Amino acid sequence: MMQWVDDMPLGAVRAIGLVEVLGAIGLVVPPLVGILPWLSLAAAVGLFAVQLGAAVVHLRRHDTIWMNLALAVAAAIVAWLSTIWL
Repeated sequence: MMQWVDDMPLGAVRAIGLVEVLGAIGLVVPPLVGILPWLSLAAAVGLFAVQLGAAVVHLRRHDTIWMNLALAVAAAIVAWLSTIWL
């Protein structure tokens, strides 16, 4: 299902996966523990950037980007909400 993985170096695929996992942790953990809540804003902005990059990769491959756009909008909403809650 993810043919783009075949065109990317393994290190890049692993790095993208690591960034996404760290971003997810950054969205959830700081608000839960109440320590460094600004990290959730940084994580949301980072995940927004990841989705924009993913959309570029998918556009170059002539794939659909609706999921990337939906996730980018969700990350932008979380970033906005985290500025209200800070």
